[in-house]
Amino acid sequence: MSTVASAERGGNVYDKYGTQNPISRRLVAGFMSALDELVGRTGAREAHEVGCGEGELSIRLAHRGLRVRGTDAFPQVLEEARERARTAGVEIEFEATSVEELDPDRHAAELVVCCEVLEHLDDPQQGLEALAALARPWLIASVPREPLWRALNLARLSYVGALGNTPGHLSHWSKPAFERFLGERFEVVEVRSPIPWTMALCRAAGSG
Repeated sequence: MSTVASAERGGNVYDKYGTQNPISRRLVAGFMSALDELVGRTGAREAHEVGCGEGELSIRLAHRGLRVRGTDAFPQVLEEARERARTAGVEIEFEATSVEELDPDRHAAELVVCCEVLEHLDDPQQGLEALAALARPWLIASVPREPLWRALNLARLSYVGALGNTPGHLSHWSKPAFERFLGERFEVVEVRSPIPWTMALCRAAGSG
């Protein structure tokens, strides 16, 4: 399957969780370590992963003892997520719903996790508003850190014709720009920089 087709059907264009490349594995380990530490800071007992894809992060949260649900806009990718959850021996409720269609009355959670999603949205501002309505009170969000992300793609001769832009990435943020973006609707509590991502722990505005 082409990378463009993969982007259109959801899930990861590049299987960063399953890669055997030692450099990629180290980078992903840094991402996971930052996520684990920020989740620990929240003390949350339940989580909703928005844009869960193949469910790897949802499974990780479930293994930590959280009650987890995952949603994604692409029903096809959720079949893979369900299979991975069964193999991992965890119970996770997966539902095919886009970010924009999430209902705060049904989908709100103590911790909302939205990693590698906002850059794919046609209207990331609308996505941010949806996340603000769901987080009660915590949000952990991440995006590729630009321009580093594209520079690293070019360094490994990937997506050269697109100047290093991964298929499906419609919006791009530097670390300061992403912090400002989140700050429009959240209190940004902590920002981490696991290469090549920006990851932030946020609290819903007015939640104390």
